[in-house]
Amino acid sequence: MISSLVLALTLSQYTPQEAQALFVEANDFYYKGDYANAQSRYEKLLAAGLGGPDVLFNLGTSHLAAGQLGPAVLFLERAARVSDDDDIGANLAVARERQQDQVIGAEATSVPFNQRVAAAIDERAVAIGFLVTWWLGFVLVWLTWRREGGRVVPGLIAALLILVGAALGGALWMTANVKATVEEAIVMPDVARVREFPGDAAKVSFEVHAGLKVRIMETSGRYARVRLPNALEGWTEKEGLVSL
Repeated sequence: MISSLVLALTLSQYTPQEAQALFVEANDFYYKGDYANAQSRYEKLLAAGLGGPDVLFNLGTSHLAAGQLGPAVLFLERAARVSDDDDIGANLAVARERQQDQVIGAEATSVPFNQRVAAAIDERAVAIGFLVTWWLGFVLVWLTWRREGGRVVPGLIAALLILVGAALGGALWMTANVKATVEEAIVMPDVARVREFPGDAAKVSFEVHAGLKVRIMETSGRYARVRLPNALEGWTEKEGLVSL
């Protein structure tokens, strides 16, 4: 379990001391094997807006220890999105291994190119690169314009910097667009039926199980059309899905 607690306490109902005490109390319940009480206290911190990677990790880990794969994967995935801690990755790998659905298929080719690129991008590094190259490029343009003679080489360097900055800016825009348009969710029930069409009378095509991550393509009434990692699609009830 992650033992440190680094939380943003602004506008929280808890003082820093109360939040730390609640976190420690939750950890104590976890180590005693009382996962329900541990989870309830981690959830109180989440409800108060104190859902840092440590709280998300510990909550996911407590669900994993209790054999509750749906919420285990959900909270560990959320923790992994805000931290690259090795413990998070290790527990998430354990949770995935325990899933009943081990989807085999062309996962890489089923995911559009822009989504694969967005997933591989380190947004912070790209943002810094964009600002640095863009700023240096225009500064060099200004210095080249003021310079008398020998402008070709500095001008080419400035143009190259601006082009690199534009490419990095495009990558940031693409990442933001993917995050705004692609919705991923975790299957929560032990078994969820996936139908050919949205409706209780539609034929069941296959079943999915707790912990599987799917992509929500569209919704219709109580149903959502989901796509599996191998590009298999169908309709399942929305109430069985929780968005990441």
